[in-house]
Amino acid sequence: MDTPGAVIQYVPRPGIVDLGWGHPLPALLPVEEWSAAGRTALREHGWQALTYGAAPGPRPLIEWLADHLGDGDHGSTRTSEIFVTNGASHGLALVADLLVDPGDVVLVDSPTYHLAFPTLRDRRAELVGVPTDGQGVHPARTAELLERLARDGRRVPMLYIVPTFANPTGRCLPHERRVELVGLARRAGLTIVEDDTYRELAYDGPAPPSLWSLAERGTVVRLGTFAKTVAPGLRLGWINADDGFVRRLTGLGYIHSGGGVNHTTALTMATFGTSGAYRRHVAAVRGHYAAQRDALLAGLRTSAPDLRISVPGGGWFLWAELPPPVTARSLAPVAEAHGVAYVEGRRFFADGAGGGGAVRLSFSMLPPGELQEAAARLGAAVDSARAR
Repeated sequence: MDTPGAVIQYVPRPGIVDLGWGHPLPALLPVEEWSAAGRTALREHGWQALTYGAAPGPRPLIEWLADHLGDGDHGSTRTSEIFVTNGASHGLALVADLLVDPGDVVLVDSPTYHLAFPTLRDRRAELVGVPTDGQGVHPARTAELLERLARDGRRVPMLYIVPTFANPTGRCLPHERRVELVGLARRAGLTIVEDDTYRELAYDGPAPPSLWSLAERGTVVRLGTFAKTVAPGLRLGWINADDGFVRRLTGLGYIHSGGGVNHTTALTMATFGTSGAYRRHVAAVRGHYAAQRDALLAGLRTSAPDLRISVPGGGWFLWAELPPPVTARSLAPVAEAHGVAYVEGRRFFADGAGGGGAVRLSFSMLPPGELQEAAARLGAAVDSARAR
């Protein structure tokens, strides 16, 4: 029999409650509902579901996405502004391929999604963290950074940011700063690449307007995915961009050689969406993930009261600052000995220089009881590390 690792990415470690992985709770993956949607899609589309697809993606999914994105955000998206991808990471790679040349400077939030870094470095770009404070990106100081880079003769084509329920902090960029940031990008000729992965996992009220909805076309390219709302194994997402940028995407040799990306899965997603199954599923998982967040928060408040925690209004992650002199690196072996794991905060800074006293804790993959146990183990580990 195959071991789990031969089929899936995550392999559990005996005795460790792992808060490091941003994966879905297995029980929330819609196996039966997705299977039914697949059968319906094959019945309705026949052989067309299994052949090469249209370059930007199948029309049924693009039309449903245009309606759905308009309902869930504060602006409209035309069908000509949608390109279907293999997920947000694939979207980032495609966008970087069009925007970034070797030697360019790419600005990134600090902290931000750490696995975006290797994708951007594949383009041989230099990654530079933008100035931030407790509210996120500081637009005025970012403008100063852009001016310094321009004086040094550096080309800066893009800024990568997860402004809504960010990975790793869970925070949202305030509305005023969203407006300032898109205005700065427009004036500077900078493209903002907005990773909007967690928008629909809002627990305490509606998500704020996307940068895409606030900006003039040509200023923001938005990345979306079904990895968190439905299932990461679909490898399915989309790019929102102005018509001209979408045409450039469809003209890439990679696309021309094989037609639309992930065509069969995309048609199944169209059926899953138009049938109402998507809306019902997201409403259900939103409630479960909110309960998981609350379980981890409650456990940490009891067992690790000295942690400074940013309470997220959505997404999958908590950002916890450790009590000095404990650092994420010094705590790691102690935490392992207590049977709990996390991701060190420094991994979310492009230069690796920040976040030494912070950890990212994911509540997505574990049920409430295990999250409370993880909190108890982490609290005991922090106490032990401080005593040392």
